[in-house]
Amino acid sequence: MDKIQLEDKIVEMLKTVYDPEIPVNVYDLGLIYRIELSDDLSQLDVDMTMTAPSCPMADFIVEDVRQKLESIDGLTSVNVNLVFEPEWTQDMMTEEAKLELGML
Repeated sequence: MDKIQLEDKIVEMLKTVYDPEIPVNVYDLGLIYRIELSDDLSQLDVDMTMTAPSCPMADFIVEDVRQKLESIDGLTSVNVNLVFEPEWTQDMMTEEAKLELGML
């Protein structure tokens, strides 16, 4: 698998992770800030945030992201970092997410 295919697979996996309180996946919500692969494509670092720092489901969501990304063939190390800078805003959501949530 080349880098483009692997990045597509990572995004595809991220789109299967949902905040149980919101019917939109974490990728379309704009919660994923950084996806970085090592040069040999075996190690993945992801920076993500929550819609609010006090999100009661944060641990569950981060673990779901980690487990799903670890299931991708070829990745030997997945590091998911929970960050709160920059602060998440609704502007970070995709058009699809805004439509789903009735914001358009």
